[in-house]
Amino acid sequence: MPDAGTYCSHFHRLLNRGVMASPLLIILTLMITGCATTAAPDPEPVVLTPDGTRSAQVLRAEIQSWLGTPHRMGGLSRRGIDCSGLVVVLYDGLFDMRLPRTTRALMRKGRRVEKRNLTAGDLVFFKPDTKFHHVGIYLGQGEFVHASTSYGVMLSRMDNDFWRQCYLTSRRLL
Repeated sequence: MPDAGTYCSHFHRLLNRGVMASPLLIILTLMITGCATTAAPDPEPVVLTPDGTRSAQVLRAEIQSWLGTPHRMGGLSRRGIDCSGLVVVLYDGLFDMRLPRTTRALMRKGRRVEKRNLTAGDLVFFKPDTKFHHVGIYLGQGEFVHASTSYGVMLSRMDNDFWRQCYLTSRRLL
């Protein structure tokens, strides 16, 4: 028996009354109504890590211990880390993926993904008014984690005026 959100209720009422429907009537009814449900789609596509867990949950849990880590150019530890170093360390530790060390090299990995199709774990790249490119990891719901030169490892929003204006591209590695 279909739920209340199903548009095929007329067809199902006919069948429940014992009315034998011809195959043509069934096909026509399905084509007209589409048998669609009104259930809302998942807001974020589910991306699974190699061990089957959700990348958003894994990332958010791990970055808690990194938040506030100071920025240090070339750094790869909790004493100091830069933006590409954060990506390299997190991907290695969480997803067992060895990635190149520079932001420019990271931009050539994986496949390009449109901003509107971002999922947790995608790399997001920016071109601020400096000579360097910047990279972060998208977490879902408009947030990404990155190592800011001013504030260290932090969460930022993609819709923030600064990041929106200097957004460059995104890459999917998972």
